[in-house]
Amino acid sequence: QVQLVESGGGLVQPGGRLRLSCVASGTMINDYDLGWYRELPGKERELVAAVTGRNRGGRGTLADSVKDRWDISRDFVEHRVKLQMNSLKPEDTGTYYCHARGTNTEYWGKGTQVTVST
Repeated sequence: QVQLVESGGGLVQPGGRLRLSCVASGTMINDYDLGWYRELPGKERELVAAVTGRNRGGRGTLADSVKDRWDISRDFVEHRVKLQMNSLKPEDTGTYYCHARGTNTEYWGKGTQVTVST
């Protein structure tokens, strides 16, 4: 069983920044891919960023829509994945979910709200 606890959402003005953090716990957690999905109003949940498990090199990827503005990092000692979101836009408003993917399993955090507005 894997547990994911998110923090760091909130309200920010356009052009501002937020950092989301997810602490993961569970057996062999470092072998899971950890990342972030988001659910924008009226749209399907989409992958924003992820880092592969340590056994697959811990490589990070970012969606095209955010790769020039955001960064993802992972700490294999603290079992934490962070999403640094810069230059936020109103269209980034939504619920952000931490996600863990194993060989045959996946887990979701409860989600954290990000609102970009004046």
